[in-house]
Parts: sequence; structure tokens; C-alpha cells
Amino acid sequence: MITAQEGILHAFSNDNPLLKKDYCIVYNPSWTSLPSSLSSATPTRLTVLAPKLLCSSSEVPRDIMKDKAVVVKRGNCTFLEKAWIAQNLDAKILLIASETGLYEWNIRKGEKTNYLDTPSGDRTLYKNLSIPVVLISYVDVLDINKNLGKNVNVTLYSPPLPEFDFSMVVIFLIAVLTVAVGGFWSGMEELEELKAAASAEAREVSRKSSESIIFSPVKVIVFVVLSCIMLVLLYYFYIWLVYVIIAIFCLASAISLYNCLAVLIRKIPFGQCRLGCCNTAFEVRLIFLAGFCIAVSAVWVVFRNEDSWAWILQDLLGIAFCLNFIKTLKMPNFKSCVILLGLLLVYDVFFVFITPYLTKSGESIMVEVATGPFRNSEKNYGNLVEASAERSAPHEKLPVVMRVPRLQFCTPMICGVPFSLLGFGDIILPGLLVAYCHRFDVQTSSSSVYYICCSVAYAVGMLLTFVVLSLMKMAQPALLYLVPCILVTSALVAWKRKEMKKFWEGNNYQSCQNSFQHLNLGKVKLCKVNAGRYKEIANVASKGGGGGE
Repeated sequence: MITAQEGILHAFSNDNPLLKKDYCIVYNPSWTSLPSSLSSATPTRLTVLAPKLLCSSSEVPRDIMKDKAVVVKRGNCTFLEKAWIAQNLDAKILLIASETGLYEWNIRKGEKTNYLDTPSGDRTLYKNLSIPVVLISYVDVLDINKNLGKNVNVTLYSPPLPEFDFSMVVIFLIAVLTVAVGGFWSGMEELEELKAAASAEAREVSRKSSESIIFSPVKVIVFVVLSCIMLVLLYYFYIWLVYVIIAIFCLASAISLYNCLAVLIRKIPFGQCRLGCCNTAFEVRLIFLAGFCIAVSAVWVVFRNEDSWAWILQDLLGIAFCLNFIKTLKMPNFKSCVILLGLLLVYDVFFVFITPYLTKSGESIMVEVATGPFRNSEKNYGNLVEASAERSAPHEKLPVVMRVPRLQFCTPMICGVPFSLLGFGDIILPGLLVAYCHRFDVQTSSSSVYYICCSVAYAVGMLLTFVVLSLMKMAQPALLYLVPCILVTSALVAWKRKEMKKFWEGNNYQSCQNSFQHLNLGKVKLCKVNAGRYKEIANVASKGGGGGE
């Protein structure tokens, strides 16, 4: 069995040292030993002989090859024959350019299955062969000529793989903080509604209730069915629907960013001048805020494919989108949460693991949609994905993930996985349960015990997901670990506090919300069951309390 290893070719222009770039190479470690760091590697002048094949010593004069790193094309003769000829012509390094790429990608497992042209052969006939032999993509050779010019030096090295990359810490913090903040925000909105109801502020209660969407069990089932239909449509009509998704995300993220920042802006006691228009007064600072949010979203749309920095804007807009979604979409009870998360867990597992057996090409529909249909060159673990730098053609990606570049330089960063990604669904869906837990805490004055326990369970589930990914190195839907952690923890807290029935049915939350929709300006109609309770909660909150039962 041939063992291939990846390395890095560092190329820089002799005419302009600022022009430099790294490329992926593949080599046979039993033939070639590369230094582990760039500082210990020796620069060598690059000479591109391709499209020559170097299957005969008469093809190239010795003076062109002497002390050079030479590039020839794959074909017509073995690696060993090319290497022997190059060494006899005094070349220092042999780079063999492959037009078919360096490796194949297993879509179902989300990993490289085999290298297409690993340097191999019977070395017993070439015992004195010592020249380094590496494989490079022909596309990269053309890129060197185009961007660095003809006068180029190269160095070859293979840094050791890090055991852990800190980009995963950033992903973890983004996910946990977004879920925690979204759940906290939802609970505070609930508290404000209860206080407004208790003080007979009917107009305020009606406005806040109309801004929220109650996700009943029937709506949950409809949502999951529509999600399945949308995913299948994206699989078959990706090249058209991707722009629809981009447009929707652009609009929704701008609105979400505005809603998130407006809450903070309104807390500032100064700068509240208003501008009258059409019998309505608008705060000038909120008008400027709206313009800022639209500008941020527009900049992302224009530069969304700039990998060097556009990921920052996508993450910023994504966080705002998730926060606003968690705050706005309200689960009426634990039953709805169980139905939603259970169905979406089945949905996730089915489209990641089962669909490869149903498609003719053996492709996972979930992975194909997440990475684009042109070439699946991303390392995808269910909704947790690592994106590849190598593409067969530029193509659009769905803006449904948090993206963080690798923070430690290593070979995989060049050879296929420069970004760690986490799907929005792995933040929003568990976040809905966390938000429900905090609202239930508010309704029952339970000292945020449900909210804290569910948030901690989500963090534990994320850690478990990362551990499994590191150990198994294959596709893993994150919800497979997140859903049991948060559902079991929430149920155990409710059982321990002897509130399971109330927690399951939602403490009459949905019926109370429905009654808010019918409030009259002259007379407030509170839920009879909980009217006294609401006033009690409001009184406790006004005194700064939140004591347990």
C-alpha cells in the first residue's frame, strides 16, 4: 500500500520578494524526506518545462536543468524514470504536474479517499536515486507563472499536523454565546410583556405580541416538511436558487442586525432627536443605524467571495440573524420543542447518511447543497464543515454557516481545509429550546435554573461534537449530539423540580399569548388563570428580584 503525504511548496518572486504564495504538494515519504519548517528549507530556482514529459534525457539540455527545481507533466513513463533522468541532468527537485488534481473526494464520508498520482514504483532498480520527487496540480503551476512571474524560487517543506486548531475554540464561543444571548434576550422580552400586561399597558403588549411568532406543533411539522422540500429543490436547482437564498439572507440579516443594535441604541439616554414625516416621528439615530445595517449587508453581497476578510461580515450578519430568529420565534411548550428537534434530528441524519444510498452518484444531498454542486471539495461533517481552498471552478456558496479561518498554519490549511464552519441550524434550533427555558423561568420565577442548565448542556453537546469529529474523522450531524444533551437536561430539571407537566404544556403560555391579541385599549383582558401570577412576577421584577419558588 502506497502512503502519500501532503506538503507545502512555498514560491516567491526574485524580482519582488513581497510576491509569494503557498501551494499543496503530495509526495511519497519513503522516497523523499522534507524539512518540517520553512526556515530549514533551501530555496531553489524554479524552471517550468511543462508540457514536456521528461521521458528521455534528450528532451531537455543539461544546462537548463542544472541545480533547478524543474516542472514536467505526468504521462508516458513512470515516476522513477522521470526522477532518474532529472537526477542525471543535475536537477535538484522534480515537480510532476498533474492535470487531474491530487486526490479524489469521498462525498459521503467528507474526506479524501485516495491520491490520484502518488509517486510510486520499484526502487530496487534505482538504488542511488536521491532527488526529491513531488506531485503538484498543473493549475497551481499556471498560477505561479501568472501571479509570480518567471523568475521564481521555491522551497519544499512539510510542517507537522497540530493536534488542535484554535479556530474550533472561536466556533465554539460564537455558538455558545449566540445561543445564550438569544435565550436571555427572549426571556427579557417575556418579562417586559408580563410587566406591561400587569400595568394595563395594552398597546405595548399587543405590539410586542405581534412581533413574535408562536411555533405550535402543527407549524413545526409544516416547517420540517417545507425544509425537506427546499433542500431537495436546492439539490436539483442549486445554480438558480442559491441567488434567491443569498438575497433572502441579505435582507433578513440587515433587518436582524438593525433589531439587535436598535435595542442597544435605545438604551443610550442622549441623541434622541426626531425627524417628522407623514405624521410619524422617527429617531434620527435609528435612521442612520438602518443605513449602516443596509451598508454592511450590501458590502457582504459585493465581496462575499473574498475569503481573506468577507468571512468576518458573514459571521457578524449570521450572529445577528440567529439572535433575532431565537428572540422572535417562540416555542409555546416543551412538547413543541421535542417535536421540532426530534424531527430535525431525523431530517439531518437522513439527508447526511441515508441519501447517498438513494442518489445515483452516491452523493449526500445535505453535503452537496452545503458545498455546492460543481465539485464537492469541502470537508463536511454534517452541518459542521471545513471548506476546501481547491476548486474546480468558482461557484456560489449558501450563506448559512459561520466561517472561521484556521488559526494555526499547517499543511491542511493549504491542501484542503482553510476554514472551519458551523451551520446556522446548529445554533438556532437548540437556541429555541434555550429561549423557551428562559421564558419558562420568567413565568415561574425559577431563578433562571432552566435557562442556565440548558445553556450549559448546549455547550457540553458542542464539546462532544468536536471530540467525535476529531476521533472519527468523518461526517457527523451536530444535532445528533446537541439534541439529546439539551432535551434530556431540560427534562431532568423539570422532573427534579416536579414541574414536568407545567413545563411540557407550557404554563398556559400559548393561550395567554392568544388573549394578548384581543386586548382592548380601554380594558385589559388577562388570562384568568395567570393574571395574579403575572402581576406577582411584574412586582418581583420591579423590585429587582427573581427569587426561586
